[in-house]
Amino acid sequence: MRGTSQASRDAVLQQLAPVMAANRKDGIVIAEQLFAAVDALDGSGSLRRALTDPARSAESKGELVRQLFASFDPRVVDALAAFAGARWSAEDDLADAIDDAGERAIFAYALDAGTLDDVEEQLFRVERAVSGDRDLLTALGNRSATKEARLALLEGVLGGKLLPTTDALLRRVVGVPRGHRLLPALERLLEDAAEHREKVLAHVTAAVELSAAQRTRLVSLLTQAYGREVTINVAVDPEVLGGIRVQVGHEVVDGTVLSRLDEARRRLVG
Repeated sequence: MRGTSQASRDAVLQQLAPVMAANRKDGIVIAEQLFAAVDALDGSGSLRRALTDPARSAESKGELVRQLFASFDPRVVDALAAFAGARWSAEDDLADAIDDAGERAIFAYALDAGTLDDVEEQLFRVERAVSGDRDLLTALGNRSATKEARLALLEGVLGGKLLPTTDALLRRVVGVPRGHRLLPALERLLEDAAEHREKVLAHVTAAVELSAAQRTRLVSLLTQAYGREVTINVAVDPEVLGGIRVQVGHEVVDGTVLSRLDEARRRLVG
């Protein structure tokens, strides 16, 4: 998503942030209805065109939203009207933005419940498990299988082991992939969880398990490097080159860079 669509998405999400914060306890219900609207958009080209038509006024599109989704929670309807009233570069961008809002509603619920850290940790463990098991990754991401079959597999592997919020997020990306591959979708959820806590997320792969002291020092180095608080998820891979690999977004930080940062820190503190 770029240009006009990105600006519209960011503006509407910022507008909705106070609403999400004030209604965190209803986050899962709000998310489910936002996702239902996304599914309706994905299933109807005429609806996508009607709600993204630049020649149509925001008021007209808002009225159409209120007619079509009259049975939804008023807060959801207001959010959908706000999205429809914005300008979009491509039809699919509207649904993508609403899907993002649904995920944010779930993260808001987790924040209210005091479980956001746990949700992020569970997502990371699932991402590690899936990336390490090609058969499981293929089965969960198999678009030839029915939604029900993929969700049944997810339930069989992880049922009863996850918080309701983590389960809701995973059921969404597994059951309704919307053209996205599973691993990138899980990585995006992790990044969004960190962003919701106003932190930078770093994926760390180390040749051996890191001690508590090593984790603390690594967080300190990365926080210094990025100018924002950093949270790390650590996986162990004995074959990692250089002993450690850190990825922040699309940027990879190797052991040499970390050594230089550590040396600079030592000089600063004398």
